Amino acid sequence: MGFPVGYTEVFLPKLFVHTLSFLGFIRNLISALFNFMGLTNFLETDAVWPENPTRTTPEHPPVSALLIREILPVIKYEELVVVGDPPESCAVCLYEFEGGEEIRWLRNCRHVFHRACLDRWMDHDKQTCPLCRTSFVPDELQDEFNQRLWAASGIADFYGEYSSVPGL
Repeated sequence: MGFPVGYTEVFLPKLFVHTLSFLGFIRNLISALFNFMGLTNFLETDAVWPENPTRTTPEHPPVSALLIREILPVIKYEELVVVGDPPESCAVCLYEFEGGEEIRWLRNCRHVFHRACLDRWMDHDKQTCPLCRTSFVPDELQDEFNQRLWAASGIADFYGEYSSVPGL
């Protein structure tokens, strides 16, 4: 007798379809779990991202970022003078440096980054090197930086108004 011819032809595609359905279910379950936990940025999807997403750069950078930008010089990569081998790529974006690109060279730790990469890092109120967490502001300029930050934040004006009040 034997098996009917149609049985083997229907069984394998049906098993394949069920396997794909099961994998789709697991994918949706993981996606829902990540969405619930707020970790949707870690999933790769087929969605097209907008050109200027709002989550990458705040509209108004913190005052500390603006002051740090004044302290850290912007130079061209070709002008970088380093003892030993110069860095080949930016540790933030992982792209290689090219001769005319603007970079920021951190004085405290001697790490080098693309200007745009480091500026974006500072826009999120980060005040330390992305690699080693050394402060951006050199030790000899820290007092001046703190005074300028205090004055620029408006705290000085607030306390100045109430300094004439007895008991304060």
